Amino acid sequence: MKSAYRIAPLAVLAAVILGLVGCSSTPDTQRLDEPSSQGLFGPVVEQRWNLLLVGTNERLSMPETPYFRIEANGKLSGHDGCNRFSGEVALGDNQRIEVSELATTRMACPQLEDAQRVTNMLETAYRYLIDHDRLVFFGPDSRVLGGFRKAG
Repeated sequence: MKSAYRIAPLAVLAAVILGLVGCSSTPDTQRLDEPSSQGLFGPVVEQRWNLLLVGTNERLSMPETPYFRIEANGKLSGHDGCNRFSGEVALGDNQRIEVSELATTRMACPQLEDAQRVTNMLETAYRYLIDHDRLVFFGPDSRVLGGFRKAG
């Protein structure tokens, strides 16, 4: 029962966001601008984000907690629970996010499928929402892809 209590706030937040995002127009398909000479800024940048949930309620048990970090220069780095990864990030208006050029190491791991789910979440993220210390990614279809928590 205790874990259900922790999941409930994220699930409620995701449901509210889905309702709001669902009212928006269809996703634009143009590529986002690359980081300007001043770099990326905002609450998602220069912060470590640890995986909380995949989808709206699934917790993964991995050898290492998956996480990512976006630098002001647009570089993405992190760990999917098994392998390190890096890539590029572009941010746009209305909490748009685009991850590109994602590359990972190729270490063998018992939870390789779960690790792939983490990197797929990043690659398919279309929008994000931050509420306090929680970050939720949404796909182009407004479906919740998963959530992260700001590292302490």
